[in-house]
Amino acid sequence: MSSNQQPVVLGKLGSCHGIKGWLKITAYTDSVEGIFDYSPWLIKENGEWREVKVIQWRYQGKAVVAELEGVTTRERAQMLTNCEIGILPEQMNDLPEDEFYWRDLIGCEVINTNGYNMGVVDQIVETGSNDVLLVKANAKDSFGKVERMLPFVPGQFILKVDVQGKQILVDWDPDF
Repeated sequence: MSSNQQPVVLGKLGSCHGIKGWLKITAYTDSVEGIFDYSPWLIKENGEWREVKVIQWRYQGKAVVAELEGVTTRERAQMLTNCEIGILPEQMNDLPEDEFYWRDLIGCEVINTNGYNMGVVDQIVETGSNDVLLVKANAKDSFGKVERMLPFVPGQFILKVDVQGKQILVDWDPDF
């Protein structure tokens, strides 16, 4: 797999379930079931990504468990516990023009309407009402900021997102 084809991590494999190699699944998708919309999966085992197919999955109480191709014993499943689950970027669904994957916003420069470079998006936090960009300020920030928290509210604070140019234009006071 080439370096520009780094998998997008959608979850991880949890503990074993039963003696036939089933594993609990932790999904980072909006809904737990969403992770099963993608096939094949890539599993990062011993630092290497490899392809794997989900044979079947089901709810087991509040947990979700899955049977993976080639994993038929509890011992083999234990070897996969805590391995990341990923997919290739081209497997991701296309989004409407005004929606973005978080991974595309990470690393974008944040510039306000006065042209002030406020820093780079380091993380995004889901708060319930709206997502919040955690912007790591530049080393020599004129306002002495280390980090800024900007609500991701398009049309109000977020004026333009240029994913290709890795830049976000905001209406935000750099001293706030």
